[in-house]
Amino acid sequence: HVQLVESGGGSVQPGGSLRLSCVSSGDTIGRYCMGWFRQIPGREREGVAGIESDGSTSYADSVEGRFTIPRDNAKNTVYLQLDSLKTEDSAMYYCCKGTPPDNWGQGTQVTVS
Repeated sequence: HVQLVESGGGSVQPGGSLRLSCVSSGDTIGRYCMGWFRQIPGREREGVAGIESDGSTSYADSVEGRFTIPRDNAKNTVYLQLDSLKTEDSAMYYCCKGTPPDNWGQGTQVTVS
């Protein structure tokens, strides 16, 4: 059973940075597409960034140039580096595995204010 555990969320001022981590236990993340989604209460969960098994990445237009999604296969960890944060980036951020996602973490809250 694969378990994904996120950490690194918090409160920052606009323009600040955070680094979210997602550690996978039970399977090797390098074999899968890994991604980050975010959700605001009352709204649908939206994709933020993804990284394929070959290392290719994709980003939502709203975060292109500000967020990156590095992966450390040796640590079975995928990260989300959030720079130049805006108030509209405030949300619960979730890590996921697979396309379509078949495993989700519990989420970590990011608040920009």
